[in-house]
Amino acid sequence: MKANVSSILLGVRDLARSKQFYTEGLGWKVKNDYGVSVFFESDGGSLVGFYGREGLADQVGTSPEGSGFSGLVLTYVVRSQARVDEVIAEAERAGATILKPAGALPWGGYGGSFADPDGYIWSLGYSAQGADQPYAE
Repeated sequence: MKANVSSILLGVRDLARSKQFYTEGLGWKVKNDYGVSVFFESDGGSLVGFYGREGLADQVGTSPEGSGFSGLVLTYVVRSQARVDEVIAEAERAGATILKPAGALPWGGYGGSFADPDGYIWSLGYSAQGADQPYAE
C-alpha cells in the first residue's frame, strides 16, 4: 500500500445535521449526495464523505456503538496563526465543541482543536518551521 488515503468516510448518527454543520457552518460544497451518503468537493485533497453510522459499521463488519477517544484525529494545516483562529471561530459558530482553544503548541507551532456534532476531532495547526507542510489551504 502507498501512504495515501483515497477518501475519508465518517459514520454519522444524523446525516442531515452533519451535512448542515459542514455546508452551512464551515462552507463545504457538496459534490455528490446519494441520500445514504454525502461527498464533498475535495479542492485537491482526499475526498471526504459521510455515511450513516450503522450502515457504515455494517459495511465494514463492526458494531456502530463505541465511546471515548477513537484514536482518529483529522488534521488541517493552514498558512498562518490568524487562519487557525478564524477556522476555530467558524467551527464554534457552527456548533462545534472546542476541545483546545487556539494557542502555542509544545513543539513550537500554533493550533487548536474541535469536535464536530458526531465527536470527530479536527486538529488545526500552523508552523513556520519548514516550507513543505501538508497545507489544506
